[in-house]
Amino acid sequence: MKLSNKFAAEFFGTAVLVLGGCGTALFGHVGFLGVALAFGLTIVAAAYGIGHISGAHLNPAVSFGVWVNGRMTWQEMLCYWCAQILGAIAAAAILFGIAKSADMTIGTFAANGYGEFFSQADVAAGYLQTNVWGAFATEAVLTFVFLMVILGVTDSRHANGAFGGLAIGLTLTLIHLISIPLTNTSVNPARSISQALFSENALALPQLWLFIVAPLVGAALAGLCYKCIACNCKK
Repeated sequence: MKLSNKFAAEFFGTAVLVLGGCGTALFGHVGFLGVALAFGLTIVAAAYGIGHISGAHLNPAVSFGVWVNGRMTWQEMLCYWCAQILGAIAAAAILFGIAKSADMTIGTFAANGYGEFFSQADVAAGYLQTNVWGAFATEAVLTFVFLMVILGVTDSRHANGAFGGLAIGLTLTLIHLISIPLTNTSVNPARSISQALFSENALALPQLWLFIVAPLVGAALAGLCYKCIACNCKK
């Protein structure tokens, strides 16, 4: 498959992920469970829709973990990163325009944060004010789990690869159920960058580094760990 095709697939897929997941958070009024399902279902749809073109990474951390694991070149990874970030920003711009057209208060705009990022009203709605270390651990550990599942179900030696998209989507749903109250769930730097750019929360951009670094750390550890675990397995 040409790299240009993969770029287009990752751009489109990441845009749909942000539209579906963050759009539900902004407009859906469905609670944490509904938002978690929205992200998970979007991943399932993308996995089966464009997985055969690009692998449906839709996430710089996923591409980084796949690269660390030795399954793609650094040139491909950088191409994926560009497509994912641009796709996420395009989707966030669309959501911003829709919100403005409906005279909505932009507020946090489904951005990621921790601690004082969440106001007293947010805390009353179920959010928790964890500190920077708690937020970093949450994002790194859950990204690690996410990548271990992805690397496992997409391994050529896996007997039930046809169900890989479902497993990945359900894992992302679980991750959101755990971490929405703590960080609004990132595990995806592109999703975090795009929402922070349009957020009115003064801490969205200053805290953005964590939602880039922590997922990449978790993904790198998963890429290395899966390589060690699977290296002696027979095909």
